[in-house]
Amino acid sequence: MRFKLTIEYDGSRYAGWQLQSKDRSVQGELIDAATKVFGMRPTELYGSGRTDAGVHAHGQVAHLEVQNDLRLTTEQVKIRLNDELSHDINILLVEKASPKFHARFDAQERIYVYHISKRRDAFAKKYVWWVRDKLDIRAMRAAAAVLTGFHDFKSFGAASSEPDQSTLVELKRLEITEDQDRIYITVAGSHFLWKMVRRIVGVLVETGRGRFTSDDVERFLNQQSQEPARLTAPPSGLFLEQVIY
Repeated sequence: MRFKLTIEYDGSRYAGWQLQSKDRSVQGELIDAATKVFGMRPTELYGSGRTDAGVHAHGQVAHLEVQNDLRLTTEQVKIRLNDELSHDINILLVEKASPKFHARFDAQERIYVYHISKRRDAFAKKYVWWVRDKLDIRAMRAAAAVLTGFHDFKSFGAASSEPDQSTLVELKRLEITEDQDRIYITVAGSHFLWKMVRRIVGVLVETGRGRFTSDDVERFLNQQSQEPARLTAPPSGLFLEQVIY
């Protein structure tokens, strides 16, 4: 039987989503929990994408395949899995899925939101990037407009375990909003290169500081540059917000 799981997690204590041989991962914790609930290791447990160490999720999606005749409702599966999980991983929804459903390959759009704090925060250090400098939001939005659309983002991606992966990506949405002491950068696309979102954020922040112009940002798209890599934003502020199918 195959289930679709919608999951939230605090990534602070984990070495990312992907299963690790030595370190704790979100995928590994879910596999362990499912093994205890169903009495056997899942046949499959795949997420919509890999979040890095320290990155969080409000709406990660995974599919869980188990070969078991336990007659549990989806609500019972959710409750039992959550009972086995640590407090910082929570399954929000369990749904029955088609045997052909794949959390990664069937995803049409992934939405990330990066949280920037304008001030020091005693409670949210693990969930924001505190940028001390005053940022020019208008300049950041102009740069975001340059990055939106279909481009070669080779300057913004890190080498991954998929060396043949195309660096051509369509950014469907790149929006910057403010709410009191917070700045939110929303990034939506069909897929992303490894570290691409955090490097986009880093470049936008430097543009807000006055270091770059929109012309500089356009140059990063037209000519490969190591500059975005040096400006990779910390993982703490990044959340996988939603996956659309």
